[in-house]
Amino acid sequence: MLAPAPLSAQAAPATDPLSVFGIKAGAPVRVVAETIADRDGGHLRCDRSKVDVRVEECRATVSMPEAAEPLELWMSAVDSVTSVLTVAGNLAPDELDQLRSSLERRYGRVNAKAQNSQWMMQWVRKGTMIRLTWRAQQGAKATSVALIDGNVLDAWQARRGTPQKTAAPAKKPPPAKKAATKPPADSATVRGIEASPAR
Repeated sequence: MLAPAPLSAQAAPATDPLSVFGIKAGAPVRVVAETIADRDGGHLRCDRSKVDVRVEECRATVSMPEAAEPLELWMSAVDSVTSVLTVAGNLAPDELDQLRSSLERRYGRVNAKAQNSQWMMQWVRKGTMIRLTWRAQQGAKATSVALIDGNVLDAWQARRGTPQKTAAPAKKPPPAKKAATKPPADSATVRGIEASPAR
């Protein structure tokens, strides 16, 4: 089953990629599917985007010991490589504590930030990020863990191409001010910004 690393786990070396539930940032779709099948017996279902054939959106239902209910996994992949992976559902308070402690042991302590009833913690390493969010509520906590590979997303954005130039008119028009053409927006993803490919 997909479950947090044990609390006794050693801190991950700074060179190791970020990972959640045994899945590393930038993992191939095939590896994610095999991990889910081996640990949980689940099936990863993927659909290719109609907007960009390089992009896939994948889903699976996974479980972890003593969870209040099954967890939903959503993943976006570019060229069969994971760009954003999110696991969300309800966790018992002690499960949330265990998950949070496991991440802190592996990647270091970070401050939790509150916005209204939602709390967030995030870890950033070499263009990748883990974001843990949960809601302050009684009983089971609505929780999500997102694993984001900004390097994959930035490479995808860079390959999307540039706008085509407008053909010059046959006759020279009267002098007029030329309208400035705005360049595409910068797509930098991790460094505090989260983005996902178009579906």
